[in-house]
Amino acid sequence: MRNLVEIILPDGRKRHVEKGISLLELSKKYQKDFKAPIVLALTNNKLKELRSHVNEDCKLEFLDLTSRDGYRTYLRSVSFLMIKSIYDILGRGPSTKVIIHHSLSRGFYCELKGHEVTEEFLNEVKNRMDELVKKDVPFLKRTVSLNKAIKTFDENFMEDKVRLFNYRRVSNVNLYKIEDFEDYFYGYMVPSTGYLNNYDLLKYEDGFILQFQSRNKPTDIAPFHNQQKLFKTLKESSDWGEIMDVETVGALNNKISEGKINELILIAEALQEKKIAAIADTIMKDIDNKKIIFIAGPSSSGKTTFAHRLSIQLRANGLKPHPISVDNYFVNREDTPRDKNGNYDFECLEALDIKQFNTDMMNLLNGQPVEMPEFNFKVGKREYNGRVLQLEKNDLLVVEGIHCLNDKLSVGIPRDNMFKIYISALTQLNIDNHNRIPTTDARLLRRIIRDNTYRGTNAEKTIAMWPSVRKGEELYIFPYQEKADVMFNSALVYELAVLKQYAEPLLFSISKDKPEYIEAKRLIKFLDYFLGVSSEKIPRNSLIREFVGGSCFR
Repeated sequence: MRNLVEIILPDGRKRHVEKGISLLELSKKYQKDFKAPIVLALTNNKLKELRSHVNEDCKLEFLDLTSRDGYRTYLRSVSFLMIKSIYDILGRGPSTKVIIHHSLSRGFYCELKGHEVTEEFLNEVKNRMDELVKKDVPFLKRTVSLNKAIKTFDENFMEDKVRLFNYRRVSNVNLYKIEDFEDYFYGYMVPSTGYLNNYDLLKYEDGFILQFQSRNKPTDIAPFHNQQKLFKTLKESSDWGEIMDVETVGALNNKISEGKINELILIAEALQEKKIAAIADTIMKDIDNKKIIFIAGPSSSGKTTFAHRLSIQLRANGLKPHPISVDNYFVNREDTPRDKNGNYDFECLEALDIKQFNTDMMNLLNGQPVEMPEFNFKVGKREYNGRVLQLEKNDLLVVEGIHCLNDKLSVGIPRDNMFKIYISALTQLNIDNHNRIPTTDARLLRRIIRDNTYRGTNAEKTIAMWPSVRKGEELYIFPYQEKADVMFNSALVYELAVLKQYAEPLLFSISKDKPEYIEAKRLIKFLDYFLGVSSEKIPRNSLIREFVGGSCFR
């Protein structure tokens, strides 16, 4: 009689399978139930690669490309395939480096050091990627000692990884291999190159774009949208990181261990203040027209602190800014639209009284007194409590809200009277040259800390509602970011080393049986790359103070 183990599927069905069967073999039996290729699995709430085996009774769930972790696995695997293909063509050497910088549109912006990037070269790389996909080469994983891993990185001219692992406290390291090319990646891989069939390479600026499909449409490569303003902001931050030699986590850890972190903090804060002052100066140049400053950005971008600091700079120019929150123009609770599940949809534009907002703004621009509303969130109604505002010569409005870049919000206001600002934490730091840090990770960590400190919400709940927050951003913020007159990057190169101390205890509090544990574990592993930094030396007006406490604006 065969040795069997029991698996329990998400719908409660129980199946008996042969002990030691691979998840890859099992996944083929259930692929028909998924709309995209299965690339990963959950066994007892723990992520597993498909080349793992089932050796005990477990709860089993397969993840395809449309899942969050499945999609991450796909992107990581395609990145590895691209890097391997480039080195197949150019060979390995100290002067040749492939750097994956940041996301842009539905792809990654990459640069190649030591070789010119041309259309012909990218076609050659793409053809090599296609060859490897057709061959269906397996992604092999081996575990080596930390010292062995560092030696391997050094021999293969990966000084960024040598830097990183000099500060690692682990005993062993997992390395991935395609044919004869071996590398380290933060996260899991698909079983083989045959799983990777939707990607493209596009020449862009001084580098190129590795373009993917979207999670919602896993069978088609997403069209590339040229986000020039966003790219310029990201490139500026990356260039500064290169000048300061803090492009990667290993480089930041060097600064910390060498006792140079206080200097780095001061420089990073000074750069942000300089940017804010430059934005205020730009507004000042057309102050006869620019009377309404709109500020928008995704969750945990630091909009509140930014608005305060911008207001200070405007005051230094002799202006008098008046803050206005678009949230005060919510329609009454009973008039709020509902989503497909029947819940109130507070994120959609229709949740606001756009007509009244535009009427009030135009009356203010015309010099008329306006009684400003205040939304009472406890009772779900807009109230008027006698706060009257009337603009004088040097007065202007600073309006904050998620829809502030959407022309439909300000449909009745002349464009010449508006100055629009997009703010986001666009992390310029990467783990190493091949492992990028998503900007969403920094914002999620900021929010976990802030929600726990100021809103009484634990990390489990914050992680649980994060997908809904991200969905709102994709619908109502990101499509309009290029409409901004300026973009401001609120990320600070040192911040993750500070957030580490605050976030780790909150993440460790999530029990292993909770769905949110998977994301918490990933973030804990991510933070483990960083040496910790105390918040003691951070200025009280820093954007980070909005999340860790001690802000002079609270």
